[in-house]
Amino acid sequence: MNIINKKSVAQIGYNFIDPQYIPKGKNEYHLRNKQNPNCSSYKPLTTAQIAILIKNQNTSDNWANIFVSDKFNPNFIKNSKFFGLVRIGNLSAVFHEFHDFNIPEGIYNSTIISSDIGNHVCIDHVDYMSHYIIDDEVIIANVNELATTDKAKFGNGILKDGETEETQRMIIEVCNENGGRFIIPYDGMLSGDAFMWSKFRDDKKLLEKFKQLTEKKFDKQRGYYGKIGKRTVLKNCRIIKDTIIGEDAYIKGANKLKNLTINSDANRKSQIGEGCELVNGIIGYGCRIFYGVKAVRFITASHSQLKYGARLINSYLGNNSTISCCEVLNTLIFPSHEQHHNNSFLCASLIMGQSNIAAGATIGSNHNSRSADGEIVAGRGFWPGLCVSLKHNSKFASFTMIAKGDYPSELNIPIPFSLINNDFANDRLMIMPAYWFMYNMYALARNASKYQNRDKRIHKIQNIEFDYLAPDTINEIFDSLIILGKLEVDKNDEAIIKGLENSKRKTSIIKVNQSKKIFKEIIQFHACTEILRSINENKIQDFDSLKKILKPIAERNKWINVGGQLMPLTEIEKLKVQIKANKIKSWDEVHEFYQEQSSNYNKNKLIHAYTCLLELLQIKNKDFTPALFKELLTNMIATKKWMTEGIYQNRAKDYTNPFRSMVYENKAEMENVIGKLEDNSFIKEQIVAFEKLEKKTNLLIRKWKLR
Repeated sequence: MNIINKKSVAQIGYNFIDPQYIPKGKNEYHLRNKQNPNCSSYKPLTTAQIAILIKNQNTSDNWANIFVSDKFNPNFIKNSKFFGLVRIGNLSAVFHEFHDFNIPEGIYNSTIISSDIGNHVCIDHVDYMSHYIIDDEVIIANVNELATTDKAKFGNGILKDGETEETQRMIIEVCNENGGRFIIPYDGMLSGDAFMWSKFRDDKKLLEKFKQLTEKKFDKQRGYYGKIGKRTVLKNCRIIKDTIIGEDAYIKGANKLKNLTINSDANRKSQIGEGCELVNGIIGYGCRIFYGVKAVRFITASHSQLKYGARLINSYLGNNSTISCCEVLNTLIFPSHEQHHNNSFLCASLIMGQSNIAAGATIGSNHNSRSADGEIVAGRGFWPGLCVSLKHNSKFASFTMIAKGDYPSELNIPIPFSLINNDFANDRLMIMPAYWFMYNMYALARNASKYQNRDKRIHKIQNIEFDYLAPDTINEIFDSLIILGKLEVDKNDEAIIKGLENSKRKTSIIKVNQSKKIFKEIIQFHACTEILRSINENKIQDFDSLKKILKPIAERNKWINVGGQLMPLTEIEKLKVQIKANKIKSWDEVHEFYQEQSSNYNKNKLIHAYTCLLELLQIKNKDFTPALFKELLTNMIATKKWMTEGIYQNRAKDYTNPFRSMVYENKAEMENVIGKLEDNSFIKEQIVAFEKLEKKTNLLIRKWKLR
C-alpha cells in the first residue's frame, strides 16, 4: 500500500529558498536562483486583475501571493491554478514560433506552484510546474511534470545538510566496474579533472582535496529552485525534475530528465529529443542527445552527441565525441571519440581520445577473474576493427589498430602505430609496427585534420593535441626502438617476442627492420617540423639565433595525456603538490594550470623534440651544426614527400581495385558516385602543404647559407 503524505494548501511551496529572500553575502551559486534581482518592481495583483483572472477560469490558494510586472496582462492567463508565491512578467498579444510550432504568450491550462515566470513566456498544458525560475521568452508546452524538490543537486555529486556519504553521494564509477576509480561529478568538470581523479588512486590526500574542491563550489543548504534559461523550448515531455536548463536549449519528447544540469547558450545550443531518459548527469554546451538515449550517472562534455538508442552509464564522454546505438559502461573517454554501431560494447576502459570503435567490437567484456575489476587502457588513436573482442586487463600504445578477431588473452602492446592481428591459422599473435605509415597514411593524416576541424569548443581551457606526432607518441616510438633493437630478426624481417600476450603461443613481429627505419625517420621529421615551427613563430633570422632557443634537457622527459592535453609528468607532480599544500584552492585554479600549460606547450614540445633528436643521433648540443641542420631539413622534405605520396596512393587504391570498381558499369558512373580522385579536397590540401613546405625550407637553406 502506498503511503501518501498530506499537506495543507498553506504548506505548499514554502520549504524552499525563496529567490526574493536570499541572504546577502552568499556565494555565487545562490545568485543562480535569483532571476529578478529587483523584486520590488513586482507588485500585487489589483482587484481588476484578480477579477479578470477569475473570469478566465483561474484559481489560487491566495491571490495575495501572486506578484506581477507593470506590463502584465491578465487576459493571457486562462484555465490555470496557482499555489504559493508566484511572480509573472510582461505578457503581450503575440504568438511565438519555433520550428513551425506556434504558441501564444501567456499561461494556459496549467498548474503553477511557487515559481518565477519571466517576460513574454508561453506556457500551455503544463500539468504540474513546481519551484522553477522561468526566464524570458521560454516556451513550455505539453509537459506532464516540471518540478524541483528541496533536495535538488542538478547532477552534481555534492552532499546537502543532513545527508550521508554512504547513501546520498552521487558518484560516477569510471574505468573500473568495482568503483575503485570513482569520480565526483560537478558542472564544469573537464576530462583532465576526471582523469587525474581516477588515475592517482594511491594518493589519498590528493583524492580528499579533489572532494573538497568540489564541495567548495556549492552550498550545502537545501531548497534551490530549478531554472530554465532564455528562449529555451520544452514541448511534449513527460517528467523533468531537479533539472537546470540553460539558454536556447531545445527539448522535445523526452520521457524523463532527472537530476541534471543541461548547459546551453545562444552560440552552443543543446538539444534533447524523443524518448530520452537521462538521470544524474551533467550535459555540456552544444550537446545533442536524441532518439531513445538512456544515460545514468554520466557527463557529456561540450559538443558531444548521444543518439539512436545509445546507453551511457557511469561514464564520462569527452568533447566533440559521438556515441550511437551502442552501450558504454564504466568508461572514461577523452575528446574526439566515435562509436556508431548498434552492436558494439565498451566497458571498464580508459580511452584516450581520437578513437573509433567498430561494429561488433566488445571491448572489456571478457572477465578473467571471479570479480568484475579488470580494466583496458588505450592510448589516443585507438581503432579496434569489426568484431574485435578483448580481455581484461589489456593496454595499448597510441594509434593501435586491431584486426577482426576474438583475442583470447590479455594484451600489452607498447609499440605505437601498430596493426594487431590474431593469426588463427598459425596460432600466433602478429604485430606490424609502423603499420599506419606503411599502409594507412591517408587515414592517419586525414583524422588529425578532421579532429582539428571538428573541435567546436569556444573556450578551449585544455589544449587538445590532435597531431599524431607529439611528445607522447615520440616517447612511445623511442621505447619501441629499444624493444625492437633487442630482437633476433630472421631473413624475412620477422622476429619472435615475449611478454606482449598472456599466453604460451608465439607472438611475431613482422617488418622489424623496416619499422625501425621508419620510426627513426619519423623522430627526425618531427624534430625538424617543430624547429621550423619555432623559427616561424619567433621570426628567427639566422642559425646562431636558433641555437640560442634550442635548449635541450639532460634527459628526455616523460609526458602524460591528461584528458587529451599533453603535459610533462613533472608538471603534473607539481600540480599535485600544490593542491595538497592548499596553494591551489579551487577547480578554477586547476583549470588555470591547464591554461598555463597550454601557453607553454609549444616551447616544451620544441625542447622535447630537440632533446629526442640529439638522443637519436647520439650527439650533443654543440654537434648540431648548420651542415647537420641542412642535412636534416633535406631528409625532412624527403619524408614529407613519401608521406604525401602515401596519402594519395592509399586513396587511389579505391579507384584501381577491381573489386571496388566492379559495381560500376564504367569510370564515369564510379566518379559520379564516389567523386574524382583528383577532386579529393584533402589530397589537394596535402599536396599544396608539401609544396609550400618544400619551397619555404629550400628558401631557408639558401637564406641562412646552410652548408
